Amino acid sequence: MSLPLAKMSLQAFLDWENQQPGRHEFYRGEVFAMVGARRVHGIVVGNVFAALKSRLRGRPCQAFVESMKVRVADDAVFYPDVFVTCDARDLRTEMVFAHPVLIVEVLSASTQAFDRGAKFAAYRGLDSLREYVLIDPDTRGVEVFRRNERGLFELHDQGGAAALTLASVDAGIPMDEVFEGVQGEARDDTGA
Repeated sequence: MSLPLAKMSLQAFLDWENQQPGRHEFYRGEVFAMVGARRVHGIVVGNVFAALKSRLRGRPCQAFVESMKVRVADDAVFYPDVFVTCDARDLRTEMVFAHPVLIVEVLSASTQAFDRGAKFAAYRGLDSLREYVLIDPDTRGVEVFRRNERGLFELHDQGGAAALTLASVDAGIPMDEVFEGVQGEARDDTGA
């Protein structure tokens, strides 16, 4: 697989990426290959997705997991770990979503700075976005950034809470459910 050498337009990226075997994010004309995640990352992503899918059943909103693209702007396309959209346009699209109300990112050492910084700044440009959630599986930290009535995102630290409260979709997920399967996990990045 070869990466483009020059900066790309959004359409050129989408055309190129749809032909690739792996996933890539697009930010300000540059392409970034998505790398594999640790097992605990996958467990937490799966737990949150399953909980949201269950809680949204019968409602006009739908949860999606990390294999779906979200176009944030003309120069940014990301693969959120989990997101929810209630927008009819998104619920008819096949590949690129644009109107999430909730985005959840599970942090890792390699993505944490980007998820907290430039990616969050890009996500804040989405008028539809009501909550941005960062989950750290190693520390059991949970930060919910919720858009207030002035349009600004306020931090609601839920790390010590009994449940993850998601006002954007009127749902709660017990923290034991969010972190099910990761308690006491040994960290082994060697694959052994």
